[in-house]
Amino acid sequence: MKQTDKIVDILHKSYPDPKCELHFDSVYELIVAVILSAQCTDKRVNLTTPALFTKYPNISALANANQTDVEEIIKPCGFYHSKAKSIINMAKDVVSKFGGEIPSNKEQLKSLAGVGEKTANVVLSTAFNIPAIAVDTHVFRVSNRLGLANSSSVEKTQIDLEHNLKKQDWSFAHYALVLHGRYVCKSQKPKCDICQFNKICKYYAKNSKNGAKVPKSR
Repeated sequence: MKQTDKIVDILHKSYPDPKCELHFDSVYELIVAVILSAQCTDKRVNLTTPALFTKYPNISALANANQTDVEEIIKPCGFYHSKAKSIINMAKDVVSKFGGEIPSNKEQLKSLAGVGEKTANVVLSTAFNIPAIAVDTHVFRVSNRLGLANSSSVEKTQIDLEHNLKKQDWSFAHYALVLHGRYVCKSQKPKCDICQFNKICKYYAKNSKNGAKVPKSR
């Protein structure tokens, strides 16, 4: 079995049904939540969006929102000036370009204000069940530590993952890697001693070989 297949097999056993941890009830709520999640935790976004969606229940309502009012609601998410502007302009673009319907095409999604490669891929994968890999900080870190990718850039990491993984595994791997990075393979204190990948992990092997102290879980 190839190394990549071993990693995917372990991911399936460890995270049999990984899901997006953002709360949403529609494509509209998902795309807004993803934009707000930039440099912010999903938990914080989930605490913030109920009030936002109560006041602006659909894309048209958000398109006509007052930016200052939106800023007051989303302030806990950080960067609230730019994020308020982004989600309002995104809503305006959806209304003006696509008749109020959020598109399921990547290039059309990326034509919306505030929507880049990562956000577009999350929406495609989560809302439309279209295979896609969104590379956030967790996916970037874990995939390079495991050897699924070998790059110092997010863009190249996505290319590596799309090349190394079977297309039908893209969406699954994205969310499984997010969960693994969020709860086990952390940035500063990875739980290498309990990690299910420590026998095949490049990061663990390198640190162990060099005599570095491998962090233990608490």
